[in-house]
Amino acid sequence: MTRPKIPLLVTHSGKFHCDEVFAYAVLRLALNLSQPGEDHVLLRTRKQDLIETGDIVFDVGLVSDPAANRFDHHQIGAPVREDGTPFSSAGLIWQVYGERAVAALLAPVAASFAPAIANALDGKLVKRIDEIDNGVSATGPVVRNSLDLAALVGDFNPPWDSPEANGPTAGDEAFQQAAAMVRGVLARQVDIQRAKLQAESLVLAAHAAAEDKRLLVLENGMPWKNVVFSHDLPVLLAISPASNGNWMVDTVPPEPGSFAQRLPLPEGWAGLQGADLAAASLVEDAVFVHVRRFVGGAKTREGAIAMARKTLAGAE
Repeated sequence: MTRPKIPLLVTHSGKFHCDEVFAYAVLRLALNLSQPGEDHVLLRTRKQDLIETGDIVFDVGLVSDPAANRFDHHQIGAPVREDGTPFSSAGLIWQVYGERAVAALLAPVAASFAPAIANALDGKLVKRIDEIDNGVSATGPVVRNSLDLAALVGDFNPPWDSPEANGPTAGDEAFQQAAAMVRGVLARQVDIQRAKLQAESLVLAAHAAAEDKRLLVLENGMPWKNVVFSHDLPVLLAISPASNGNWMVDTVPPEPGSFAQRLPLPEGWAGLQGADLAAASLVEDAVFVHVRRFVGGAKTREGAIAMARKTLAGAE
């Protein structure tokens, strides 16, 4: 029985960089490729006759033609982003395969987030790789440091005096090791964006269901302030559980980064704890209120809601 042809992925040989390593990691996710030599072949070469045989060619070949799966950026007239930033092979591959790669990292219940996550990571991560690889940024000088992703990938290249630094397969094993690291970074970034979008969805749903739109009650701890600001919600107080079992009453600053509050907790509660706070607030299980009145807590959900409603009533 004839074995089915497996895809040939081609990039350049020699010292590798973040853009083609990232592009390769994206391709493997998007195309569900798990084992080089088994379900695909990665060929690192600069020989034009071999390059032309590739099913997908990236960062080599002097051709940018997504329809033909050619993704190089070294030729005259190579594609640029809308702001003028030149693409690297990472950005070129991401435009075509990024959303599919993101979807491969998401559970089915979160698959609808793939387009938004792919777009967010293009601006946050992929464009940065493009800038570093080309040494050009639309917003100013490209600032590098030894812990950016491009530097960490570059550190996988074998040292000059390593046996792996020479020969026809020089750096191939290290390339795979770098790709594994990049895949892990990408998976973490996807999950961070997924959690952010999921929190946004839950916050908006909780606000929509609230009888009093000034009070946001969340059944789980999650980031919510950015959602309040980005959607211009009229929230004054938010209730959510804390990791220690208490329920928090959080105030909302007038704008991001401010230490003020749209509505602080009552002045008579400031700095009180336990029995003293319970007596002052008439909430039996009230635990504490910060002296600056931006946060308080109770032992139960009901107690935290009671504290919030008393605060809102005092402002009317």
